[in-house]
Amino acid sequence: MRKTSLGKKKLAGLLALILSLALALGCVLYVESYYRADIGALSYVPARPINETALEGGYLLFDPGDAQTGFIFYPGGKVERDAYIPLMRRLAERGVLCVLCSMPLRLAVLDLHAADGAREEIAQITHWYVGGHSLGGAAAAMELNKHPGVYDGLILLGAYSTKDLSAQPIRVLSVYGSLDGVMDREKYAACRKNLPPDAREYVIDGGNHACFGAYGRQKGDGEAVITNEAQLDQCADAVASFLIGA
Repeated sequence: MRKTSLGKKKLAGLLALILSLALALGCVLYVESYYRADIGALSYVPARPINETALEGGYLLFDPGDAQTGFIFYPGGKVERDAYIPLMRRLAERGVLCVLCSMPLRLAVLDLHAADGAREEIAQITHWYVGGHSLGGAAAAMELNKHPGVYDGLILLGAYSTKDLSAQPIRVLSVYGSLDGVMDREKYAACRKNLPPDAREYVIDGGNHACFGAYGRQKGDGEAVITNEAQLDQCADAVASFLIGA
């Protein structure tokens, strides 16, 4: 009887070990299956000189040299950070200082307060905005919710806020593509109440979800009828106009 009991315990322990290993392997496979930056898109050269600097902590700084407004950007979930360099360059070209964050395992929810380190690195900026794409946008809204009074506003690209920011004295711009097949439109509509009443919305006609970055097609997304470059240009125009009136 005792041997049978010991045998059951060993079997249970073995099954628990197998389950743990399977879960660990599943997690590794999940985080290593991500969208990589389009190397060709990274060749975009801004029309004006900008200073690109790698900062401690995995931040990339895009400094036009005379900016008073800064934008801290959280990448989309499971998307390589560098896929957003073309958008950051376009915004810096239009006069916005940008800080592109690097996230653990490419998931912004694992470092909601990444923006804190970015602000500490750069002293000359008087107006800070935080935002991001998709899951990065949702995480940026959580960061802003935790730091009332620190940011002037929030920029959401193909994203929505699950936190109630409606009473905060902030400016908000939401941008999405008309053919976005990834963002949940019902949740987007339901979460609109979480933004201030004067939050602005800009829809890129013919754009989709993935083309806010440069990483190719995304599973479940709509087929854009404008080029990746056209969507990036329209997004940069809308965001820069909102931030500094450029």
